[in-house]
Amino acid sequence: MEARHARLTAWVTGILGGECRLEPAASDAGFRRYWRVRSDARSYILMDAPPVAEELERFVRIAERLRALGLNTPRVHAQAPDQGLLLLDDLGTRHYLDVLSRENVDRLYGDALAALAVIQARAATEGLPRYDGPFLRRELALFRDWLLIRQLGRQPSQAEDAALAFACDLLVERALEQPQVCVHRDFHSRNLMVTPPPSPGILDFQDAVQGPLTYDPVSLLRDCYIAWPREQVADWALGYAALAVQSGILRPEEEARFMTWFDLMGVQRHLKASGIFARLNIRDGKPGYLAEIPRTLGYVLEVAPAYPELTALADLIRDQVLPELPVAETPPRMGADKSPPMREGLQTDLSKKPAQSSGT
Repeated sequence: MEARHARLTAWVTGILGGECRLEPAASDAGFRRYWRVRSDARSYILMDAPPVAEELERFVRIAERLRALGLNTPRVHAQAPDQGLLLLDDLGTRHYLDVLSRENVDRLYGDALAALAVIQARAATEGLPRYDGPFLRRELALFRDWLLIRQLGRQPSQAEDAALAFACDLLVERALEQPQVCVHRDFHSRNLMVTPPPSPGILDFQDAVQGPLTYDPVSLLRDCYIAWPREQVADWALGYAALAVQSGILRPEEEARFMTWFDLMGVQRHLKASGIFARLNIRDGKPGYLAEIPRTLGYVLEVAPAYPELTALADLIRDQVLPELPVAETPPRMGADKSPPMREGLQTDLSKKPAQSSGT
């Protein structure tokens, strides 16, 4: 570790000149690490990733693509793909998750959804992988393979496998019938930063794909890391549907289907995410993510009563999965009990830069 730190310091010093100090900034659910670089009066972020040049090239390309739309992604100051290094703008330390409250959630989510509408209406999908049926099914398999079998040590019965297959068919079908747009794929409170205008700062976009329009809205509004009252989430979602029609993302005749797409896309994401959290524990030695699974699967139980096709899946989660999960050391994080509607805060002119926040 000390040798690696010395090499990183030497690389950054060669780029910036003068004395540079590296401080741990963050790690993520993957294998990347981040360092805050102090150089004179300026601060940068050093991304230290496994040296996969294609992934770094994708990060740089998508960052530039989104910045060209007026969105706040980190500017790349230097790169060494063979070493897995990028030197980036420092967007600060205030993640949405750290500051969200009843008093500011409407404004912060309004900023985030306005930025998301710009991505969906204007970001090119050229060169992005397609979020197609096989891709969606591989993700859904994570629930069975990593949470049920490896984490809980439970081989599904024939009936349970049939229920899972039936639910997966429904979820994939509903995902593929939606308008296909640029999908960030991790648009939630841990990847959004409170910054000076334009806000939010947007991180972790390198896995973007061309896929269903409701994937990112449900990632934000039914966040695996913080929950809000169901009625409030529905109001935000309907507000975004109206904005999507206004901006040409969604056809007027499709607006009535938005909430069904939103609900079922959320089920796909939450099954996938719960499997990823189990994999992070088993494969990567990160047990802290297990505490997020009850909230994540709780969203599935929340929407299932409206969709009889999900009854067997919901029974499996309620009766066989949640009771077997380790008890979290800290309670799941919940948002405010009540908050006023925010539809008015979603209006924006997509021919211009996204609406700018007044700051927190």
